[in-house]
Amino acid sequence: MAEKFIFEPWNISRLQSSYDVVIVGSGSTGLTAAIQAHELGLKPVVLEKMEKFGGNTNRASSGMNAAETNIQLHHGIVDNMDDFYKETYKGGGKLNDPELLKYFTSHSALAIDWLKDHGIELDELTFTGGMSKMRTHRPSSMAPIGAFLIKNLLKIAQDENLPVFNNVTVTKVNKENGRVNGVTVKTSEGKKVINAKTVLLATGGFGAAQDIIKKYRPDLASYKTTNHPGATGDGIKLAEELGAQVVQMNLIQVHPTVQQDTPHAFLIGEAVRGEGGILVNGEGQRFVNELNTRKVVSNAITALPEHSAYLIFDKDIRSRVKAIEFYDSIGLVEHGSDLKELAEKINVPADKLEATVNNWNQMVAAGKDTDFDRKTGMERKVSEAPYYAIHVAPAIHYTMGGIHIDSRTRVIDGNGDIIPGLLAAGEVAGGLHGNNRIGGNSIAETVIFGIQAGREAFLEK
Repeated sequence: MAEKFIFEPWNISRLQSSYDVVIVGSGSTGLTAAIQAHELGLKPVVLEKMEKFGGNTNRASSGMNAAETNIQLHHGIVDNMDDFYKETYKGGGKLNDPELLKYFTSHSALAIDWLKDHGIELDELTFTGGMSKMRTHRPSSMAPIGAFLIKNLLKIAQDENLPVFNNVTVTKVNKENGRVNGVTVKTSEGKKVINAKTVLLATGGFGAAQDIIKKYRPDLASYKTTNHPGATGDGIKLAEELGAQVVQMNLIQVHPTVQQDTPHAFLIGEAVRGEGGILVNGEGQRFVNELNTRKVVSNAITALPEHSAYLIFDKDIRSRVKAIEFYDSIGLVEHGSDLKELAEKINVPADKLEATVNNWNQMVAAGKDTDFDRKTGMERKVSEAPYYAIHVAPAIHYTMGGIHIDSRTRVIDGNGDIIPGLLAAGEVAGGLHGNNRIGGNSIAETVIFGIQAGREAFLEK
């Protein structure tokens, strides 16, 4: 058995007063940028305010979207970047920044290759809502994509002896003579100024920031969140202090399938539906195309009398999504030896649940969903006992708004000018996703724009 990898952060005493690039945040955006910058000969440092590394990336479960990849061809899937663009544009309500979206879709396959070149292989595929082709790349072990990426990126950082610190809070991005020139940080040893030619904000979104959510979306103030506690919009606040423009801050994604019966909300990844799971209401009946966009599915669940639904799947689907093992280990999954027992467990009419599943299986066999026109995630029936259910309801998941950047990850101020020396990438940046993020596009964003930020830091030197 392979030895379990445990990342050892650098001791705070080793934090120097000068680097080529300071990277704020240790999710996959920050780590990818650090690795790329290092490989280009720069001296980067990664600063994480939390004890744990990885941020919200750790919670991503479905995969990473990309089009025209060799992996797709190996699976017999012929795809094209234009369709990826059009479907993401449509899924985002046509509010996506065209420049960012074009860069994103045209560099996704290259990002898959970049990961492979670093020993991180995503050679299995699944569907997410709003996509017509299998574009969601994930490891063949079917492990949740986020923790898989963070573990492997941290391993590369450790092997390359890259300085990565935790428990370091950036309190200010410094500027002199019109150019960003470093940061001020708070550590266990006190306040410290770190000089740098470039600062990259890779701090994630504001899904756990009650103050920002109340400001822009008071209607969501009472919603639970899938975000980790550190997703408090720090990077946005730091950038605004320098005059950075923020865009689309009112566009906050509510994820449809979140288990909320415990004190902590747990996102149930889209891959469960992508592999064939269905949603039923309190009457045991389907009510929506489960793989429509997250906005549509969330609204359909909220419109139900009970404002929640049950995600139904079987043994075969469970075997295709390793994250279910975790969900089950913490008591989120109901079991039934047959559909009748499962119906009793979740308190829905057994005859209606059985009829719903039988009807679904017939439509899968015929290759046509005559009820809700679902076209994807129909490769397997829900027919292999035992059967399972997870109680789900919408919760705040992702913040599409954020810092205004161009496709080179350079930050733009309120006058439309570039702020020299300041970069931003990942969820902290706004505009890419429009009014609805497609599942699998967030991880893709972190890697694609993380790579670009590392390259841009090189150009800024």
